[in-house]
Amino acid sequence: MSFTSTKISLGDILICIFVGVFALVCLAPFVYVFGVSFTDPQVYVPLKLYLFPEKWSLVNYQYLLSTRSFLNSIASTTYVTVIGTAINLFVTFTFAYGLTRKTLPGRRLFIALTIFTMLFSAGIVPLYMLIKDLHLMNSLWALILTTATSAWNIMVVRSFMEGIPEELQEAAKIDGSTDIGVFVRIVLPLSLPCIASFVLLFAVAHWNTYFNAMLFITDSQKWTLQLLVKSLIVDAGSQSVGMQGVSDSAMLPQEPLRMAAVVIAMLPILVLYPFLQRYFVSGMTLGGVKE
Repeated sequence: MSFTSTKISLGDILICIFVGVFALVCLAPFVYVFGVSFTDPQVYVPLKLYLFPEKWSLVNYQYLLSTRSFLNSIASTTYVTVIGTAINLFVTFTFAYGLTRKTLPGRRLFIALTIFTMLFSAGIVPLYMLIKDLHLMNSLWALILTTATSAWNIMVVRSFMEGIPEELQEAAKIDGSTDIGVFVRIVLPLSLPCIASFVLLFAVAHWNTYFNAMLFITDSQKWTLQLLVKSLIVDAGSQSVGMQGVSDSAMLPQEPLRMAAVVIAMLPILVLYPFLQRYFVSGMTLGGVKE
């Protein structure tokens, strides 16, 4: 049994050191946020660097989760994420499948119009006027319908579906399946890696929705979680907005509360991502190169 030795050069060592230091620098803000969020308010000292809490406590999380505004924001964001992701998947995959059907009347026109929207868009003002005319202001549906799909998503999914062997689809049609049957029984099962990838993309986009919420949602009781966290961290009057429904005697230092809000806002994505990561690269690249 022989062993081959690998020569490690000075350059390799320097690269490893650089990457390690860079990783620690990227990780430091997360460690600080977690450390402050779990710090007992009684021992918290402002402007002090906390890598680990001096005294562990869940008071900050209990306080946030006892406020009506924070619970409303979680409910609003969850609703937008679940319903929005489902609509995104339905519209994107059905539209993309239609563009793969060579028998579709006006197929080339639909493809051209889809590509056109990748290059040109109406802008924010016409979108705001449209939402206002549709009476969707202060409605969570304004956040869902405005991002139902995008040209880039459609073209990526279309490219993926074109990589599915046509022989399978033709065999299903010989057995009597319609185009919808082929889509449900053949195309969707073979598109699971792509579906998993886009579930992650859509869910992250909806969970982190901020700009559209700031434009269309003016009622603080319908704010999304990201908008409320922004108010807690940036706005001077965040305490009166985000901490409704709790007595004044229970007021806590603001910095640990803000850090706890940040942790709650990013925790679902951190939990979801590892389960879908293995599908991400294959789903986004398989069928992505066409001649």
